[in-house]
Amino acid sequence: MTREEKRKAKLRVVDGKTIKKPGKVGFVIVSFLLLICLVCNAVLFSLKGYFGVVDNVVFAKEPTGSDYEEIEAKAKDITLQEASEGIILLENKNNVLPLTNETKINVFGRGGYYSTFGGTGSGAGGTNYTSLYDGLKDAGFELNNELISFYQENSKEAQNMGLVGTDFGLYENNADEISGLIDNAKRFSDVAIYVISRVGGEGDDLPKDMADYYGGESGKHYLELNSAEESMLNMIEQNFGTVVVVINSTNAMELGFLNDENVDAALWCGCFGSVGTVALGNILNGTTNPSAKTVDTFAYEMESNPTYYSHGGYDYTNVSYSNNAGAAGTGDAITGEDPYHYVKYIEGIYVGYRFYETAGADGFIDYDATVQYPFGYGLSYTTFEKTLDGVSFDGDTITANVTVKNTGDKAGKDVVEIYYKAPYTEGGIEKSEVVLGGFAKTEELKPGESTKVKVSFKAEDMASYDYTGIKAKGGAYVLEAGDYGIRLQNDSHNVIAEETITIDAEKIYNDSNDGKRDSDLITATNQFDDVSNGEDITYLSRADWEGTMPKESLPASEEASEDVVARLTDDSVELEDTTAADWSTKKNGLKLTDMKDVDYDDSKWEDLLDQISKDEMKLLIESGGWQTVAIKSIGKAKYLECDGPNGINNLMAKTFAGIKGNMYTNQAMLAATWNGELAYEKGVVYGNEAKVYGVAGIYGPAANIHRSPFSGRNYEYYSEDGYLSGIMAGNEMTGIKEAGTYCYFKHFAVNDQETNRDHGGLLTWLNEQAMREVYLKGFEVAIKMGGATGIMSSFNRIGTTPTAESAALLKTVLRDEWGFKGAVITDCVMACTTEDINRATLAGNDFQLSYGLLNPLSDELVNSVSGQQAMRQATKNILYMIANSDAPELYKPHMYTIEKILLCVLIVLLALFATYYYRWFTKNKKWKSGSPL
Repeated sequence: MTREEKRKAKLRVVDGKTIKKPGKVGFVIVSFLLLICLVCNAVLFSLKGYFGVVDNVVFAKEPTGSDYEEIEAKAKDITLQEASEGIILLENKNNVLPLTNETKINVFGRGGYYSTFGGTGSGAGGTNYTSLYDGLKDAGFELNNELISFYQENSKEAQNMGLVGTDFGLYENNADEISGLIDNAKRFSDVAIYVISRVGGEGDDLPKDMADYYGGESGKHYLELNSAEESMLNMIEQNFGTVVVVINSTNAMELGFLNDENVDAALWCGCFGSVGTVALGNILNGTTNPSAKTVDTFAYEMESNPTYYSHGGYDYTNVSYSNNAGAAGTGDAITGEDPYHYVKYIEGIYVGYRFYETAGADGFIDYDATVQYPFGYGLSYTTFEKTLDGVSFDGDTITANVTVKNTGDKAGKDVVEIYYKAPYTEGGIEKSEVVLGGFAKTEELKPGESTKVKVSFKAEDMASYDYTGIKAKGGAYVLEAGDYGIRLQNDSHNVIAEETITIDAEKIYNDSNDGKRDSDLITATNQFDDVSNGEDITYLSRADWEGTMPKESLPASEEASEDVVARLTDDSVELEDTTAADWSTKKNGLKLTDMKDVDYDDSKWEDLLDQISKDEMKLLIESGGWQTVAIKSIGKAKYLECDGPNGINNLMAKTFAGIKGNMYTNQAMLAATWNGELAYEKGVVYGNEAKVYGVAGIYGPAANIHRSPFSGRNYEYYSEDGYLSGIMAGNEMTGIKEAGTYCYFKHFAVNDQETNRDHGGLLTWLNEQAMREVYLKGFEVAIKMGGATGIMSSFNRIGTTPTAESAALLKTVLRDEWGFKGAVITDCVMACTTEDINRATLAGNDFQLSYGLLNPLSDELVNSVSGQQAMRQATKNILYMIANSDAPELYKPHMYTIEKILLCVLIVLLALFATYYYRWFTKNKKWKSGSPL
């Protein structure tokens, strides 16, 4: 057949018109495109569990409207109250403050322009804050605009290091740069305020040597003045009659310069938050009377702190790991091969004031020459007389009765601090000279007014943990017989009055002797012998200060033992079996909304779990990154979760530009209020603010310990003392919970430095007494108060075991001993290899702050009996946490924006395909009905 004949064969005549046969090639191409479209659609909708993430990243919006305006006003009000009660008056020589007769002031220092309002990283809050200049102006002060202009034009801005990392450059201007303005400044006012700022943040600890940083000098660290700051302060002292220094730094600094004769007053301000500068102005003008107390010990020299010699980066030379995480290389997460890192807590229990007070009492240090400001120290514009009216002891509870009288001429608040001194036997269980037993803050007292205060705590709270078996083989809390001093103190060092109670008979809280402590559900015994005894560590001991106090930094590296290497390189997952029966679901008609206030042990939970498919549970456990995923079978929507401890920080939103709420003062400034009721009120406001932002759960607060002043995230943590941390955190979380929001109490546990935190999981070596009495204490106190239904495990390892894989930590201690009911999530493991999801799930770490595509459960676990049991338990824990919040009522299942867009695109494409096929078949039918040419 010729070409012409072929052409004519494709033509037919219909109703007098010539019609060409529809082409098959086009039909095949279009059909192939339809197939691709359907496959893509199937793939996309198989990822529906991640639509909520995309929705938040791409389509999240800032809240607006009257509810938003109302809650933001409340948030700023509570932040102002936090700062008003959290700014510490360190010095006030000759009562130069308040500045009641001065309205004009000179503000010196780059910190006046670039103040520290919060830290860096996930705990950073919003940027809508009142500048220090404006805060002082709001208080009625007139500022020297020539100085303001100088700093605005000549201050170098710190580098933005992104989500993690901090620019530790010291960008203070030299005195000679500003000397030409001094004469005008002196004519303007005889009052000078010098603002010294430091910042901390996620991902880095503060430098111990500034040689490689802008403005730094070899041999000097970040927490002392550099030469420019020293020259500036010296110039100010020489030229102004009233000199006030503002320390705008959470981390305790070396402040010996405040003893200079010409420094008249000093204030510690931590991180200001959104409106903390207004509080500063109100304190300076006398509207507010300072009532804050230090949450850390301020030593004249950092080298006096035993942690100085063992804090930072240490490497094993003979064992390494590879970071194989899906997002490796982002943030501060490295890629490729890296040695395992470790840190040794050689100070034992002697952290912060526990060291300084004990070493001072034993004569090992000259306390007054070593410590500038004790823990719990703070001045007021008025004076108070505190009287210990008596101490009662009923065999169980100790109650100190105190009268507080305002003996000055200004209204103010004061803090009642009660410490105990336990009997110590040389060579026996290690004990601090004093330990904070309880505290209370008064209401505002007018001049001449007095109030009665009761501070109570349990005798069992004074027990020490005997991990070495001196009194109790296998470990136990021990309340030794003898006299216990119950002290009313101004701070950790200065005693006002003391009474003695006597414990007639020793109590050993184990099953062989006196049973468990009343506050525990089961007896506390050694759970971490492999950690306590895993490294050859000489712990600091008051039995031998000279022989155990470090005199130089530990070596930067060492060879790991064979046992440590074996445990680090063992990647096995211990499953009791490998096969399970087919997973079947039931239709019990329950919704998550039916489960609020249902007891954790009620069988109704099993009925709910029976409705959930294996794939739904798997996705829930794998994909807890800033969300809990939707579960259709129980009517659960996707719930948004976000950072952090100091304010809403939805860092994933708006294509990672973030949506931020009010920036509250940092946790250390909140703790400096020593006001548990205020922490509760802050929690209520914060929990309600979260709901306005559409946030169901908050990653915070955090109760790790200020082990070292150089710890990068001290701004996120409350204190060097676990009890103070626990009371403040417990109150804050109770408030958040009562507002209907759940929170993740973090970082559990012993995550007290940033250096190498997520590089393979920092091996943290310490003894179990220190762990229980110092580093777990804040978590224990707060969890037993009942506000926590969520926990975030930490990046680090306790010994060789990642916290997320530690059944001893997450099951025995957390749940069995303390009675925690709720969910445990990992820290963000998207970019770092710090734990194994399968081992973590089996150990009681319920879900991952990641996405299943990056870190999936293994088929072996998912299809095993023990694995499925762990999945059901994890799902129950997550749903219990959520059900006991307002999330199920507030956030109903709905179609996501991205889902709507994809559906619309699909409808349009299907309509186009349908139109094509309709036309093709119609034309083909006509062609067939026609006559050949």
